Amino acid sequence: MKFTLLITGAPYNSEAPYTALHFAKAALKGGHTIYRVFFYQDGVHCGNSLVTPPQDELNLPKEWSQFIQKNKLDCVVCIGAALRRGVIDEQEQSRYELPAANLHKNWPLSGLGQLIEATQHSDQVITFGA
Repeated sequence: MKFTLLITGAPYNSEAPYTALHFAKAALKGGHTIYRVFFYQDGVHCGNSLVTPPQDELNLPKEWSQFIQKNKLDCVVCIGAALRRGVIDEQEQSRYELPAANLHKNWPLSGLGQLIEATQHSDQVITFGA
């Protein structure tokens, strides 16, 4: 089965990103594929590379980044939701003349069209959110 995962909950405020990560690991282990991971609404905070939790807590954005890189998954961060929440890439940093970018490298900002396209190519879209 081919899945698209839609993550709308923020790390540390919602169980959604944690549950989605465990689902994704189990899906791949079970022989399924993940067409795309789409971070939307507060889920865009998973793309923030500057998150630094206490040492005894899980760094969920880092875990997601490593998982996506290791498995060569397609992930997209909704640009509208990200800009509203201060999660930006270098291009948007330059465009808006901001002091820094904080989006994980190789995580593209894109629009909802990417989510619609993913629904057309997936057997199931599963939403993880508050």
